[in-house]
Amino acid sequence: MAKITGIAHLAVTAKDMDKSLDFYTRVLGFKKVFEIPNPKDGSPWIVYIYVGGNQFIELFYGGVKPYSFDDADRGWNHICLCVDDIFAVCKDIEARGWTLDVQPNQGVDYNYQAWLKDPDGIRIELMQIDPKSPHAKAIKDNN
Repeated sequence: MAKITGIAHLAVTAKDMDKSLDFYTRVLGFKKVFEIPNPKDGSPWIVYIYVGGNQFIELFYGGVKPYSFDDADRGWNHICLCVDDIFAVCKDIEARGWTLDVQPNQGVDYNYQAWLKDPDGIRIELMQIDPKSPHAKAIKDNN
């Protein structure tokens, strides 16, 4: 039986592509790998950022309406990025001039987490999986 093998990409519509590219490449350390022009007129359309494995972030041009988030909203909440050393990653992000919304702390699931937002206000959780966490157990049990 065919199966879904993972999450391929997250798509974000950016207000200012230069600021978004700076954030995802310089601040977070990902790599811009290619662009796809609009097939209708050749204008800039999508920029792809490589995250790792089979995963990308798509940055779309043309964001006009501000993004807002409320805990009571249905739908999109945040993206969580796995890190190998949350304290070092957060230190690097701050050294690159970006402010964390929440400093690293250990959650009730034993994982360490920190929070920040991209230039368009997209909430990003950074998570270091702890060997005692239910996440670590689920990964071990399913691989």
